[in-house]
Parts: sequence; C-alpha cells; structure tokens
Amino acid sequence: MRGHAASGGRAACANPDPLPEIVNLRKPSFRRRPESSKSLSSLDPGLRRDDAVEWLLGGRVQGVGFRPFVYLLAQRYRINGWVRNILGRVEIHAEGESAQLDAFRTALINEAPPLSCPHIEQQQVAENGNFSDFRILSSSHKGAAAIHVPPDQAICADCEDELFDTTNRRYRYPFINCTQCGPRYSIIDAMPYDRNNTSMVDFPLCESCRNEYENPLDRRFHAEPNACPECGPQLTFVQEGNKICSSDAAMQAAVLALTEGRILAVKGVGGYHLMCDAANAAAVKRLRRNKHRPHKPLALMVAAQGDDALEMVRQLVVVDQSAADTLISQSRPILLLKKRTHAALCDEIAPGLNELGVMLPPSPLHQLLAADFGKPLVATSGNISGEPVLTEDHEALQRLQPVAEGWLMHNRRIVRPADDSVARYMAAKPRMIRVGRGMAPLELTLPFHLQQPVIAVGGHMKNSIALAWKNRIVLSPHIGDLGSQRSQHIFRQVITDLQRLYQVRAERIICDLHPRYASTKWAQQSDFPIIQVQHHRAHASVLAGEHGRSDKGLVFSWDGVGLGDDGTLWGGEAFIGSPSKWRHAASFRPFKVAGGDQVSAEPWRSAAALHWELGLEYAEIEAQQLARQAWQRSVNSISTTAVGRLFDAAAAMLGLVQRASHEGEAPMRLEAIAERIEPGDSLPINDDNGLLRIDWEPLFHMLNDQQLPVARRAGEFHAMLAATLCSLAEQFHHSEQIHYVGLSGGVFQNALLVELISERLQQRGIELLLCERIPVNDGGLAFGQIIEYAASVNHHE
Repeated sequence: MRGHAASGGRAACANPDPLPEIVNLRKPSFRRRPESSKSLSSLDPGLRRDDAVEWLLGGRVQGVGFRPFVYLLAQRYRINGWVRNILGRVEIHAEGESAQLDAFRTALINEAPPLSCPHIEQQQVAENGNFSDFRILSSSHKGAAAIHVPPDQAICADCEDELFDTTNRRYRYPFINCTQCGPRYSIIDAMPYDRNNTSMVDFPLCESCRNEYENPLDRRFHAEPNACPECGPQLTFVQEGNKICSSDAAMQAAVLALTEGRILAVKGVGGYHLMCDAANAAAVKRLRRNKHRPHKPLALMVAAQGDDALEMVRQLVVVDQSAADTLISQSRPILLLKKRTHAALCDEIAPGLNELGVMLPPSPLHQLLAADFGKPLVATSGNISGEPVLTEDHEALQRLQPVAEGWLMHNRRIVRPADDSVARYMAAKPRMIRVGRGMAPLELTLPFHLQQPVIAVGGHMKNSIALAWKNRIVLSPHIGDLGSQRSQHIFRQVITDLQRLYQVRAERIICDLHPRYASTKWAQQSDFPIIQVQHHRAHASVLAGEHGRSDKGLVFSWDGVGLGDDGTLWGGEAFIGSPSKWRHAASFRPFKVAGGDQVSAEPWRSAAALHWELGLEYAEIEAQQLARQAWQRSVNSISTTAVGRLFDAAAAMLGLVQRASHEGEAPMRLEAIAERIEPGDSLPINDDNGLLRIDWEPLFHMLNDQQLPVARRAGEFHAMLAATLCSLAEQFHHSEQIHYVGLSGGVFQNALLVELISERLQQRGIELLLCERIPVNDGGLAFGQIIEYAASVNHHE
C-alpha cells in the first residue's frame, strides 16, 4: 500500500528549529504561526487607523507561494489593492475597513505558507487609490535588493496525491510540482524568482498549465517550475547504445534494469545519483569496485510507504519521532540511524559499521522509481569521489561510464550542483554533517551588522563558502574536497553565483591560515583584501555564532588537521573566551608524524609515531623503514596535537584499519566496534608554561594491552577521552567562571564520544552546546570564519 510523506515545514530564518518543523498538509491550507494579534495602532503609535496601508515584507517570501496567499487573504477580508515582488521583498498596498486591514495584517504573518518566513520591515498609511479589486502586479526592480533564495523542496502531499491519481492529468509525471514544492536553487539562473529566470524557461507552458499559472485561485498560480507531460521536462533512458525517449517507457526500462542487477546513473534535482539494488551483493560489489570506493558506507533511498511514509524505513533502522520528523521533512536529508539486526540488505552497504544512511525520495521522479522498484536502493552521489556531484548529461555519460550500466536522464537543466544533505542522530537530535540539497543555501541572521560584505572560503576538505553582509549570512551547499580541477571550478562558480543571486559584492575575503589549501591560494590570488583566521578558533566560533553566544565559554576544538599559531598541526585544542577573544587554554601532548599528506590516509603512520615517541618499535607494517628514517631526520614530518590522529592510531593498533580507503574510515570503524563504557579516570594533565597539556601515553598503553578484548579497548579509548574533557570542563568551570562548554571540530561527529560527554556534563549541571544546523566538521568552517572576523572588527571598533 502506498502512503504519503507528510510535508511542509518552516523555512530557514532567524533562530528556527535545528531541522525543519514538520507540518502535515493533507489538504491545501496555511498553518497558524505563534504570533499574537496586534492592531495597527498598537504596532506603531504613530500609525493611524485608516482605509489604505502599505506594507513591505522581507524574509523568505519569494518562490514559496506568497503572492497567491496574499491574494486569497485579500478576498477573505474584502481588501482591494495589489501585491508585487520587489527584489527579494513583497510590497502590498491594501485598502479596506480598518478592522479588516487589522485582521489582514495579522494573517499575513500568522497564516503564511509553510515554506515562507516573512517579517514586516515597513508599514505606513498610504494614499487611497480607490482600487476596485485586488491584483498581483508584475515584479518590480526598484529599491535595494533583499534577496532570499529558496532551497529545492521535495514533493508535497497535494502533488503526491495527484502523482498517484489515475484520473489526474499529471498521473505519474516525474516533474510534478506547485508553489509548495519542487526545484528552486538548482534551477534558478537569476533573481527575482520568475520562470524566465530559471531553467524552466526552456519549456513554454501549454494552455492548461498557462491557465493554472495565471489563475490566482489555483494552487499552481505562479509556480515557476509548473509543467505537465504535454509541455514539461521528459525522461530518457540510455543503455548499451539504445535510447528510450518516452518518460513512461524510460521509467519502466530503468526499473527493469535495477531488477536485473544493473547500476544506474539517475539524474535528480541537484545532480546525478548512482543507484542499484541494495540487497544485490554482486551489484553493490561491482559499484564499489568500479567507483574505487571499497569501504565507504553507501546511502540508501526507500519509497515513502505506509501511513507515516516510513514503513520501509523502519524495517532498516531504528526511528524515533525526532528522526521521523527529519526524514519526512521536505528537505529530505540522508539521516544516519542505528541499523536493525535483520535488515534485508547485503553486508557491503556499510561494512564494519552499525548505522545506515537512509533518505526518502527527494523528488517525484525518485518516488516513482523507488515505489516501482519496491525495495531499498543504493543512492550514492554520482561523482568522482571527493568531487561535486555531476550535473551535465554529457559529463555523466562520459565520466560515469566506468561505473554506470544505464542512465535515467531528463532534459531540465541543473544550473548548479547540490549534493544530498546529511545529518547524524546524536545526543537526542539530528545534527548536520553536510548541508546540501533541500537545506542550502542556508540563510541565517547574524547578531551584529557588518560594515562591508565579505566572503569566507572555508577549508580544503568538505569545502563550503559563506557570504555575509549587513546582518545576514548564507552558507553555500557542500562543494567537496578541493583537490581536483572540477572541485575548484565549482568552488569558483559558487563564489560568483552567490554574489550574483543575492546581488551582493564582497569587499573582503576571509580564509584559513594554511598556505597549501586551495581556498587559501584562491584568496591570496584575488584582488581583494584578505583576512586569515586560525582553523580551530574558527571551529570554536561556529558554535558560539550558531547559538548567538558572546559570553565567556570553553570550547574544545578537536579534529584531524589544522595549522596552528606555531606552524604545527593542531587538532586537540581548548579555548576560553568568545569570538575574536579565544585564549588557547589546553592542548594535547604533541607527537611527530612522518608522511605529509599520506598521514590521514594511512592510520598506521600515527600508530607508528606514538610507538617511536616512546622508544618502541611498530611491527604491524613491513614497509615502514623509510617512514622511520624520515621521522628520525624530521623529513616530511610535522608535530601534531590532533585528536583525529589519535583515533587513527587507535584503529591501527587494534587491527581495524591500517590504510584507509576513505576519509574518516578509521574513527568510524573504531566507534562502531566500541563497547560502551562509562567515563572513569582521566588522562594526566600537565602545565606547560600556562598551557595545559593532556598526555596521551596512558591511552597508548591501554590500547596495547592484549589482555583486553578489542571492543573493550575501543570503548575505554572513548571513555578516557570523555573523562578527560569533562575533567577539564569542571576545572575551568570553577576557576574561569565559564558559562558553557562547547564541542566543535570533526572529531565530534562521533556520537558515542559526544553522548558520553553530554551525559557527564549534564550530571554536573554544566551547559553543553553542540552544533545543530551548521556542520561541526570543516563544512561549517566558513561560517566560523565570518563570526570570528566580525567579532574582531566589532571589538576593535
């Protein structure tokens, strides 16, 4: 039995819930918002009750069905006048009785469409134009731009009803949409968000669609991607040189190919996916082999089925209400959840791990494919590993040819890539790991005003960029690792696109200290003044910025790599203070690792380094003699305090991973195998000229204790780190009178570690802050760079 995903949800705005609130829209309706009714006179003592008022509304009010909503409200309250878009805002001229105008104004906010996030910027008594009706005027380009770019949205409940209604003219049409769902960011060429400014300009509306588009009472009134089988995008299936151009036949051929165990490249909303039967071990192994991805976990897509859309999901993973709300939201992220023991999947989906990444279909095309196939599908990014997801058909046909055995394509242009968003459920909430399709551009309100527009270009791995001006900041979708030419091309494209879409030109660039990061090199070659922000202070400021904190805090910034003030690689730091005023308070005992860029891919190097630091031999790797010689001579070797390297060493010493096939494999495997152990004794902490040093040596000896089972040692490793962090937190809480403790940096993607720390600090009555909407890893670095820079400017001013 087919069910529907609940849909709707609050758009990103100032201080919203961590992930979109879920609203069930079984029938066309607008939800109430928690704002008390106020009269016009009470809102502004100087504003008279009169029969003509003008409002200027800002926030997310374009691309979300706001003008037709205003039109319908005007009919309800017998208001005459007009509404129009003006460069990111909506302007309303309203004439009517005073009480009706008052009620109209309240409903504008309280009953706004689910995807919108409006606020009233200006209101004034206007001259009565004696309008005889209410109209929607053409967009205007007057005034200063205040653009809000909507993210792509999954299918809403109303469109899904039509998708499976045999009597509807859009029955099984893969590109069905309305004002409350469908592609946005990925199809927009320019703002304002009008059809002629999107890739849908390639598809002239047929008479029926034109009537819907121009009818203010229709659900598709000014739905810019509006289309139907007669006039809209179409599917094509390509396999072994044969091409099927009928959408229905192409879908049938794709499902048959999946059933036969083939690997398909499927063009979606923000790019291509590579898909195959998740229960077919041969297909999954072939996908891994051909994509050169032997161990990295593969995401799963399952059809929305059952009364709550999660019937198939619940057969695979453990789902509570918070996780369910995230999965069925219109942002449709991949969510990492605990795997059920008897999930009907092959073992190759997530080898060595006890979690699965699952998502519901992000578009009607995907929903049709998943529902017709009837079983879980692998849905991994259609890219060359580390690069942005592919969007161009010719590139997909060429570059995915070694992997794909069939292509399900469509002829709607993807203007820019948007890979899937990823969240992990930990410490009782879904927390973002990667911001992408459905959530980006992520727009937030800053607690201060910038004098000049700035762009922050983040780091080298998991890159995203941030554009900030006045009191606004926009985080781009995930771009990826900047080690390839295509990644750097998309990086530059996104920098240009964000400024063009929001009509803001940056005057300064903020980057990392590391001179070898591609993002830093780009910044240094630009014509703008640059500001460099230390990596781990940026991580600390991510947390303070997301939670709007400027009071004194203690933030632990633990990750795998980041250039420190002293030229060494930091990654086990603690800072006290607030953005731009972080004092380096604690760090780990440094150790020297040989191998340069190979270190993160070869955990044995970190394990060997710990042995050599203690005068011991490391016998696990035969080909280590050159590394030992380099270490002894300090050639291609660098000192580090990174906790991420300690995780690598632990995984290697326990025989889990000597050489990693993907970033993060060693800590992921270590966490998955770890026995849960409550924190006990902490590591020794010594004073090093005012900087507290955490000594990792007891960790080393525990890991080498062959009398303990591997799972026990992995668990003790997590417990000892948690105990040490909490001990420092308690010490600083009393001596420094800090107000909160925060965790930031890629190490804190580890749910076991975070939950051990959270439980202990909660018992001690210490407030703990964790990232929610901003990725805790380097994907949030650009956001932190902006916060750190802005605080510095404000501090000096």
